[in-house]
Amino acid sequence: MGRMHSRGKGISSSALPYKRTPPSWLKISSQDVEENICKFAKKGLTPSQIGVILRDSHGIAQVRSVTGSKILRILKAHGLAPEIPEDLYHLIKKAVSIRKHLERNRKDKDSKFRLILVESRIHRLARYYKKTKKLPPVWKYYMMSQCFPVVSANICLVYLNCSESTTASTLVA
Repeated sequence: MGRMHSRGKGISSSALPYKRTPPSWLKISSQDVEENICKFAKKGLTPSQIGVILRDSHGIAQVRSVTGSKILRILKAHGLAPEIPEDLYHLIKKAVSIRKHLERNRKDKDSKFRLILVESRIHRLARYYKKTKKLPPVWKYYMMSQCFPVVSANICLVYLNCSESTTASTLVA
């Protein structure tokens, strides 16, 4: 299957190991892994960042093979899951940075086109997440003149009305 907004087929990917049991040399219990995951989530790390840290510094290649459930499910069980899905969060963050760039460089037509593509991906993902009930049905991505989303560090969106005597440049700076 091809890419959405670029050329290429993109068929290469990593393969998961066939054996689903944890390696014999791994001496960490599932309770310790869950505690580490919760500790990293309280520091403000995303689930993918938690997985990278566990893989690189703790030697846990697959959290699911050790604990029996994925990182995001563990976070949901402890009430530490992000409010919006991680891929949607990063797309919104990218759109905010492109819009900030366009405020400084108004004639950059390529960035304006890329912003349209990023925002269409945001709307498509939001439609999917509303359908699967990962987002509330009233959730809406505003990037018009009346409202400007501010992305905070702990993966939640705070909507600020620009009519409340604040401008878009002061919100993201």
